[in-house]
Amino acid sequence: MSENWKLEELPVRKVVENRKILKRLPKAHAALAELKGIASTIPNQNILINTLGLQEAKDSSAIENIITTHDDLYKTELNLKSVRNLDAKEVQNYIAAMKKGFQLVSNNHILSSNMILQIQEILERNKAGFRKLPGTTLKNAVTGEVIYTPPQGFDRISALMANLESFINDNSISDYDPLVKMAIIHYQFESIHPFYDGNGRTGRIINILYLILNKLLDLPILYLSKFIIQNKGDYYRLLQKVRDDENWEEWVLFIIQGVTETAIDTIELVRGIKALMLRVKHQIREGYKFYSQDLINNLFKHPYTKIEFVMIDLNVSRITASNYLNKLAKDGILLKQRVGNSNYYINTPLLELMTKR
Repeated sequence: MSENWKLEELPVRKVVENRKILKRLPKAHAALAELKGIASTIPNQNILINTLGLQEAKDSSAIENIITTHDDLYKTELNLKSVRNLDAKEVQNYIAAMKKGFQLVSNNHILSSNMILQIQEILERNKAGFRKLPGTTLKNAVTGEVIYTPPQGFDRISALMANLESFINDNSISDYDPLVKMAIIHYQFESIHPFYDGNGRTGRIINILYLILNKLLDLPILYLSKFIIQNKGDYYRLLQKVRDDENWEEWVLFIIQGVTETAIDTIELVRGIKALMLRVKHQIREGYKFYSQDLINNLFKHPYTKIEFVMIDLNVSRITASNYLNKLAKDGILLKQRVGNSNYYINTPLLELMTKR
């Protein structure tokens, strides 16, 4: 990268969409369409939003070296006073930010800079906003060498973000395929690096919101974080190759491959959840008078559930909720655990399905 290089506004002046890229798109779109279809067969959308969202929050945070176990993560969701894990709490902030973004895009049918600011604010739990102070650089974690210096100054960052907002929402600016545009948007956002913290996680949330905005999915359930973890070196190398050499082809192909593999992987996971739900549904319906679809939904929305969750979801008393869960635990359908003064109940087959990935 030359010393005079600077990040340009969108659209990209170079032709990005070539024959090689166009040949890879149908498989990605077919996988997305299949995922969209099978997700619509799950009776309660919150099951997938919550269960897959928790997995994504864990993976996306791991890219930033925020490491948590499934056990810590699910315990934190219980909000028990005796459980205080700061990394798990950061992961919980991620899923809260993702859900907020989904709500904003669903209600407004656009993805604005202001919405991106709201998402990052929930992620980081501060109101720092776009960077104002100079001096931000991206360094090699091992050598400390400066790899990339993003745009500096609040006015420049704000202008680039306004331009990005236009590119995201105004399809007349570019008629590229939405997946190609998503790759461009992700590159541009990560290169603007508008925040002091949370840029990577915010950028990965923008990816899924863009797919929803373009009706390729109805729910925020396709997450590239696992793919990025598995190909972390290539991810950062190809981002930098666009900056150094304007090598868009390899970057866009990488993102399309990530979408394809992740969609196929998620289809299998949703099928697994669906089959497991059916098995537990038959088990409870045939063996217990208190069977209800709301109870099944509760057990799959929360891999770890508790009496208060059941009280809210089923609109029953504490005694009734406690009786339901203790009976299911006694018969081995749930695993009862105690932490501090509180009990919680684990849907063990669902936990195994999520952790074996």
